Amino acid sequence: MLPFIDTTIVIIYIVFVFYLGIKHYGKKEDQSASDFLLGGRRLTLPAFVATLVTTWYGGILGVGEFSYRYGISNWLVFGVPYYVSAIIFALFIAKKAQRQSLYTIPQQLDRVYGRTPSLLGAFFVFIYTTPAAYILMLGVLLQFFFNWPLWLSIIIGALFSMIYVYAGGFRSVVKTDILQFVLMFSGFLMILIFCVIKFGGLQYLKETLPARHFIWHGGQGAGYIIMWFFIALSTLTEPAFYQRCFAAKDESVVKKGILVSVIFWICFDFLTTFTGLYARASLPNLANPVSSYLDLANAVLPPVLLGLFFTGLIATIMSTVDSYSLLAAMTIGRDYLWRLIDNKDETRIQFYTRIGLIISAVAGIIIAIFGQSVVTIWKELGSISTPALLIPVISSFSKKWRMRPRNAGLTIVMGAAVSFLWSLTKTVFPGQGNYLFQLEPIYPGLLITVLIYLADKILLSKSPK
Repeated sequence: MLPFIDTTIVIIYIVFVFYLGIKHYGKKEDQSASDFLLGGRRLTLPAFVATLVTTWYGGILGVGEFSYRYGISNWLVFGVPYYVSAIIFALFIAKKAQRQSLYTIPQQLDRVYGRTPSLLGAFFVFIYTTPAAYILMLGVLLQFFFNWPLWLSIIIGALFSMIYVYAGGFRSVVKTDILQFVLMFSGFLMILIFCVIKFGGLQYLKETLPARHFIWHGGQGAGYIIMWFFIALSTLTEPAFYQRCFAAKDESVVKKGILVSVIFWICFDFLTTFTGLYARASLPNLANPVSSYLDLANAVLPPVLLGLFFTGLIATIMSTVDSYSLLAAMTIGRDYLWRLIDNKDETRIQFYTRIGLIISAVAGIIIAIFGQSVVTIWKELGSISTPALLIPVISSFSKKWRMRPRNAGLTIVMGAAVSFLWSLTKTVFPGQGNYLFQLEPIYPGLLITVLIYLADKILLSKSPK
């Protein structure tokens, strides 16, 4: 339980975020689908950067655990692969996405490949955007602060993060993300400065930490690092990227915005990685490294500043919970309910999206309560949805590389099915302690989609013109 003054700071933040989020409830400018889902497509560069940077960094406790265990390799695992993928997105996809003036990825699949691939794709977009992992992290933090049962902390954290999204839609997400952007950076900059003052600089870390913490692979080996470059391909189908591109006011914002965001991610990764190193150096025997940032803050920060740092942690996670909640709600509300029930009246999209928000909240809470592992939720959901979506989505933005609609649907189904079935081999062959051939499920899933895509292009080239 936090001291009273630090608890007060956290509560003040929560109340202020709630106020920012509900300011637009019921206002005329938020009544249309474009306003509620995309803020009227008027997202400026500063707001674009703030909302994208914060949304893409919700896994802060996992970053703390990894940097505590494996040192600077955190930058290569959770940093460099994603920078590369984000830059590819900025250079080759961002402007094309912005020109479409769409709402969602499934809408793009429908425009290019038709109804069936769109509905299939929407299912896996929903899986990808269900904010269960981030709800779980938020629940862990609330449990730490207020000593509530974990299940209750998960429910309260999820409901609070979604109430203001229900009220104001995308505008609420952006307004709260701007505040959360400031808090996440200032919190980690503050604790890193205190660590340098209290313990010393780089020399202290080199003398105290295991040597592997300064090896680029952290003792995990090159193969492990390379695997994350494949996992990071999910960036190319990242719904948050597409939503921001659809919401941007013009093409210049999207490309520049993503590239500027990469710079901020590099800076924030510096702060979080070295904070994790200080946690390992000063608290070498933590039973649960997931709490490394929390324990380090308790050890080095005085009252008030401790509350501000914890507020920054909450802000980092909440910025992802609210964004993914809206994305999941849009998928259920617009791409399923509205299309199947009332697809002639766009004024009803907001209504169905709010229903989708309730559904996504329930799904996220259930998965978070029973999943109990952030890493497991990330890995299992991402390993299924990425192979399903990668090739159909990125190929849809170029006439030259498009597939035939039937094979696009087949790619979605087979990519997910092969990955899912491969993940079951860990249960079927428990003696191995690993998947069949020690191969992560994402690899066979991606392989089958590449083979289907190549077969489609070969057959298409041989068909009569």
